[in-house]
Amino acid sequence: MDVVIIGAGLSGLTAAATLHEAGISVQVLEADAQIGGRIRSVRDSDGTQVVADLGPTWVWPKYQPVVARWLNKLDIKTFEQFNEGNAVITGYGPEPLYQPMPGQDGMVRIVGGPTTLIDTLAERLGSSNIRTGAVVAELSEDGPERMNICLDSGEMITARRVIVAAPLRVVATTIRMPWAPPSLIKAMREIPTWMSSHAKAVVIYDRPFWRDAGLSGRIASRTGPLVEVHDHTCAEMKPGALFGFVGWSPEQRQSSPAQLRQEILDQLSDCLGKAAANPLELVIQDWATNPQIVTELDLAQPVDHPDVGPDNLREKYLDGRVQFAVSEVSERSPGLIEGALAIGESTAFDFLSTVV
Repeated sequence: MDVVIIGAGLSGLTAAATLHEAGISVQVLEADAQIGGRIRSVRDSDGTQVVADLGPTWVWPKYQPVVARWLNKLDIKTFEQFNEGNAVITGYGPEPLYQPMPGQDGMVRIVGGPTTLIDTLAERLGSSNIRTGAVVAELSEDGPERMNICLDSGEMITARRVIVAAPLRVVATTIRMPWAPPSLIKAMREIPTWMSSHAKAVVIYDRPFWRDAGLSGRIASRTGPLVEVHDHTCAEMKPGALFGFVGWSPEQRQSSPAQLRQEILDQLSDCLGKAAANPLELVIQDWATNPQIVTELDLAQPVDHPDVGPDNLREKYLDGRVQFAVSEVSERSPGLIEGALAIGESTAFDFLSTVV
C-alpha cells in the first residue's frame, strides 16, 4: 500500500481522492461506523434525499477560493440561505422582538448539504478503498522506509506513507505514536476540535409554515434552549426544516434528553406559532457523545473555535512518512469546510511530490 489515511472525514477523503486520481494506491481507515466525520445528515424516509445537516451547514465561496474550486471540480451546486422576513429575538427584554436580522455576505448552502461533498468524494475513491470500524491503536515505524498501522483488532497494515486526518486530541489520546516528539503531542492536545462539545437540533415539518407569517425562521435567544435558529429548508423546498444550536451544556443535555426535546418544541411554538409543536421529526445530534470526535479535554474547556495552530502540526515526520491533515491543522479557515478541503488537498500534493 502506498498511502494509508486515518480518518474518513472531509479532509481525509479530499486527500485520498486527490491521491487516487493521481494513480496512488490508498486505503482510508475510519474508526466510526460511517464516513464523513463531523459532516452528517438527516435523510428522508427512502434514504435518498438529504433533508437536513447535523454538522456544518454553510460555505462562503465568494470568500473561500478552495471551496469554490472544489464545488466546481465536483459539479456541486449551491443556493442562498433563506433570511427574508422578521427574526424573533427573546431574552433581551420583557417581550419578544420581531425585526429583520442581517445575514452574512456570501453565505450559501450546498444542494444536498455538505454530505454531497462526502458522497461525491467517496464515489470517486471507490468503496473498496474505504474501511469503517477500523480503529487504529498504534502508528509505528517499520524500518527506515515504511510505517506500521496496528488496529485494535490486532491486524497490522503496512504503508509507505500515512496521513493522519482525525481530530488531533482524539489521536493524541488514543493512538500510540512512539516516534512523536513531546512537543507534537503537546500541540495536538492544545488544539480544540471544532464542534466537538456542541449539539445541533434539526426539526422537520411538511412545509416552511413560518414564511407565511413573514418570519425568516431565525431566532436569537438568551433563554433557550436553542440560542440560535435558522431556516433549514432544502433547495427542493419540501420538507420544511429549522436547525438550532443547543445552549445547554453536555451534562444538561445528556441527563435530561426528554426535557430538552420538549423545551425545544415549546420554544419554537412560542416563537413561530402552534404549528411548530408538531414536527414530522426532531433530531438532536450531540457531538459530545461521540468518542471519535470529542475527548475529555474538549469537555473540560470552554467552547472555542481553533486558531491557526503551531507550525509543528504541519511538519512532515519520519522523513515525510507521516503528516497531519485534519481541518484544524489548516492555516486557512481551521476547523471549517474550507480548512478541511485546503489541508486535505495540500497534504496530498506534498505526498505526490515525493512518491510519484
